Amino acid sequence: MRPANVVTAVADIWAGFAIAGSWDAMAINWIYGDQGFWWNLLWLSLSTIGLYGGGVAFNDIADAKLDAIERPERPIPSGRAPKNGAIGMASLLLLGGITCAFQVNLWSGGIAIAIAGCALLYDYWGKNQYLFGPINMGLCRSGNLLLGISVVPALLQSNWYLGLLPLVYVAAITIISRGEVHGKNRTVLFFGAGMYASIFVAIFVLANEKSPGYLQIVPFLVFLGYRLFPPLLRAIRTQEPQYIGKSVKAAVLSLILVNASLATAFSGWPIGLLILVLLPISLGLAKKFAVT
Repeated sequence: MRPANVVTAVADIWAGFAIAGSWDAMAINWIYGDQGFWWNLLWLSLSTIGLYGGGVAFNDIADAKLDAIERPERPIPSGRAPKNGAIGMASLLLLGGITCAFQVNLWSGGIAIAIAGCALLYDYWGKNQYLFGPINMGLCRSGNLLLGISVVPALLQSNWYLGLLPLVYVAAITIISRGEVHGKNRTVLFFGAGMYASIFVAIFVLANEKSPGYLQIVPFLVFLGYRLFPPLLRAIRTQEPQYIGKSVKAAVLSLILVNASLATAFSGWPIGLLILVLLPISLGLAKKFAVT
């Protein structure tokens, strides 16, 4: 299930809530005894746990034969997890994720179905497509951010374009990760670095448009750069699979920082810090469970 990665998916939902203005309305709703915010946050957080966990589990199921050659230490080829058991677990996770989303509204449920479909498409077909594969993976994350925004369905129409940010970021990770096994892909690594840089520019522009105190975004972006670029530069310099893998791991976990930056742009630094609390949780899980 990649527990450390699942935490980054929860960050997507929380950032989506910030974009939808739900964190800003939380205090008012609390005063008047409306617990709807907390229920919606719980349902969509559980939904993304199921969708992400089920999606990556099916990825291991689909890759079982290849992993037996390239990554025999993984749970299925190593025999630690029976394939049929993994199929049953992954199916329940996806269905559970979709069911939880429908507890919020029909739009959330529909987006959850789309995310599950994108995940399965990637697992069984998209990953083998040179150009569409990274886009396919990025669409899963785009849907996840929109799932958070769907707590206020009316805002989906005016904020759908924000899904392009995780799409570009995750597509960059996917492109870079193709060197994890064999290495020697410096051109691709430079291209991925350029895609990362475009995310920084986009978030800063958004913060400038959405918040009068937009400079509060700077510390978050500096921290993101610190987490993201040193391991990537080492991977570019060495082109060794082990360093490319470390770069990919850092980028995946840094999705929490991307989300914290987005939340800060729309709802201010306190919400950004709240999402940032998820980072040490994810880092702690990453010490015990595989990230890539």
